[in-house]
Amino acid sequence: MDPMQIKAGLFGGTFNPVHLAHLRMAEEVREAFGLDKIYFIPAANPPHKTDKDLAPAKDRYEMLQAAISGNPGFEISDAELRRPGRSYTIDTVSQVSAVLPRGARCFLIMGLDAFAEIDTWKDFHRLFDTIEVIVISRPAPADPKKKMAEMIFDRISAGYEYDPAARRFYHPEKQTVYWFEATALDISASRIRFLAAQGKSIRYLVPEAAEGYIYKKGLYK
Repeated sequence: MDPMQIKAGLFGGTFNPVHLAHLRMAEEVREAFGLDKIYFIPAANPPHKTDKDLAPAKDRYEMLQAAISGNPGFEISDAELRRPGRSYTIDTVSQVSAVLPRGARCFLIMGLDAFAEIDTWKDFHRLFDTIEVIVISRPAPADPKKKMAEMIFDRISAGYEYDPAARRFYHPEKQTVYWFEATALDISASRIRFLAAQGKSIRYLVPEAAEGYIYKKGLYK
C-alpha cells in the first residue's frame, strides 16, 4: 500500500478496564473515517488520573490485547509503557507517528470529556499543529457541536471555522478537528470497577476476554 494512503487512528486512555463502549466507538470511527488501523495506546502513568483502583499497566495492556485480538483493524501499542515518566499525549503522538510509514495520515481519537480538559494537557496547542483530531460524543450532551465550538474558539484558536457538511472545524494553518457522534452505549469503567469490587456480574459490559482476565487476576477487589 502506498504510505500516502495509510490512515491510522491513535486511541489512548487508561482502559481501566477496556469495555464494549470503547470497542464499539473505535469500530465506528474506523469505518466512518476509512482508517486502516486504530492503535490502542494504554497509558502507563496518566497525568490526569489519580484513581486508587488503577490496575497495573501490564494488566491493562494484556486485557486490551486480548480484547482486540479478533479485529484486524485494531492493534495495540506499548509506546507509553516503554517510556519512563508521565504519559503525555504530545510525546506519544510524536513517538507513534515516527514508526509509521512516512506520509501516513494520523488522527488522534478522544472523547468529548477528555477534549473538555484539553487546555490542561502538556503543550496542548502543539497537538493542533501536529495531528488531526476526532472528538467523539458518547452519549451526546445537549448540542455537542456548540460545546465543541466554544472550546475550540476560546482555548485553541478563533481562526477555526465549522463545516457542517463534513462535521469538522478547519483552520488555514492548524490541523482539522472532527466531531463524530458514536452509538450511545452508556458504559463507564468506574461502574465496572465498582461491580467487580462487589463481586457482581460485569458480563456484557466488557469483552469476554477482559472479563475472564479480571476474574483470574482478582483486579478491582
